[in-house]
Amino acid sequence: MQVGQLVATAMEKAVWGLRDQNPDLCTAVIEGDAEVNEHHRAIRELCHTTILIQQPVARDLRHVLSYERTSSELERMGDHCVSIARIARSLCDLPDEPSSEGLGALAGECRTQLLDMLNAVETADVEAAREVAERDMVVDQQYRRIFDSYVASMGADAASASRATGLVFVAHYLERIGDRVTNIAEDLIFAETGALEELG
Repeated sequence: MQVGQLVATAMEKAVWGLRDQNPDLCTAVIEGDAEVNEHHRAIRELCHTTILIQQPVARDLRHVLSYERTSSELERMGDHCVSIARIARSLCDLPDEPSSEGLGALAGECRTQLLDMLNAVETADVEAAREVAERDMVVDQQYRRIFDSYVASMGADAASASRATGLVFVAHYLERIGDRVTNIAEDLIFAETGALEELG
């Protein structure tokens, strides 16, 4: 789960860099993505080697496939964090209007759900995974409110449109991270029960 912790930290730093208009934090997130990618590559290689050499079946095979899919979801979350950091870095020289403050709460909810899901995966707790996935509606609701707020600010003040557009994309990437947390829940349920559940 080390890669998951790296992603959670990257998310926190990216939004922190946005809020504090700190280009160095944003650059650290972008450069740190190489470590996430390397973990993903190593996990994929291990999963493929396990399938080729040990030829797992039934529950064991489901676990291997689930580990690989979970790793891929985390790698994509890392990419979303990089996208946030790039947008944040591009906005550092613009006035903080509209404010990015609302994005902090959205990012905090996404990060909490990610960490809770990682705990569910580590303990193979299917019910906990379902509970975390249900909380994705909180992320969706916050996203819609933030989206509407920034769109409204574009109409009210044309000068803020560039920054507001960037913040809309940041919110979108955070919402996508929430969706990928739900995907991990589905992978865990499949690994443990063999059932394909649609939780989103």
